[in-house]
Amino acid sequence: AAFLSADPRTGSIKALVGGFDFGRNKFNHVTQAWRQPGSSFKPFIYSGALEKGFTPASIVPDEPISFPASVTGSQAWEPKNYDGKYEGPMRVRTALAKSKNMVSIRLLEASGVHFVQDYATRFGFAAEKRPAYLTMALGAGSVTPWQMVSAYSIFANGGYKIQPFIVSQIRDGKDQVIAEAQPVVSGDESLLAIDPRNAYLMDSMLRDVTLYGTAARASTTLKRRDLAGKTGTTNEHVDAWFCGYQRTVAACSWIGFDQPRNLGNGETGGSAALPAWIGYMSKALKDVPESFMPQPDGLVALETPGSGKGPTRAYFYKENVPVSVQPEPPQDH
Repeated sequence: AAFLSADPRTGSIKALVGGFDFGRNKFNHVTQAWRQPGSSFKPFIYSGALEKGFTPASIVPDEPISFPASVTGSQAWEPKNYDGKYEGPMRVRTALAKSKNMVSIRLLEASGVHFVQDYATRFGFAAEKRPAYLTMALGAGSVTPWQMVSAYSIFANGGYKIQPFIVSQIRDGKDQVIAEAQPVVSGDESLLAIDPRNAYLMDSMLRDVTLYGTAARASTTLKRRDLAGKTGTTNEHVDAWFCGYQRTVAACSWIGFDQPRNLGNGETGGSAALPAWIGYMSKALKDVPESFMPQPDGLVALETPGSGKGPTRAYFYKENVPVSVQPEPPQDH
């Protein structure tokens, strides 16, 4: 297992569990274990799609899809949803909460795999670890828990890239400071990695995951509405992830075998990795009041018809408001 938590505003590491017993194995799973992230990588696909004009209210089909070998780079590919069920056209917001693979693939295809491969580097993911194929939509490629906490911190702090650090200060025997971390704090414009409007919309969708989606256990157990995150389960239940945050702390939990193999049927991110995250957050957020991200400038809110859970209000970048739902201009009388 691996667990890492950090302050998303400064990057200061709050907790790091790199393995079971340092005496038995000195391998640090937080910094050294390159594993497939599965669906915990989907938020970065969705974030890229928002930059291409999609919105949380966009309707995308959750329907079967297949690709020939020429598209995938290896063999013909017929991906499926985790539960094998399809629900037809649905809002992007609902698709992320329910972790619908078909919607994620269609978003990546429409946004362009090379665009998203490049866009993900804004979060600290190396392009060469993420081949530009549609399998990226389901978390193909490799990440470390350290990278994932850094990346999710960008959503938590409103769009800024921070550098995690473990040691804040080193003093000598005379109590003189001989080395000190110089953290750059979120809010510094030079650190802006993504549009603050993008971070706001992603935060809203990632909170739905913990309210009524695959990680609903988080809000139910901790009795808070300001938690956000995403579960991840790789093929054959090899890796289980939950990465998420509250505005003051971002954390990632991973479970798997050193030599990748099946953890057991049903051992998903929500059942295997999420409980450790909840356990940690129950202490870390004990006396922390609920807080929500302020809405940045440049977003337009419109009421949208539609069933399903989640807000009925849709937010659009002001330059992307659909013509069909533009507010009518005032009439002259």
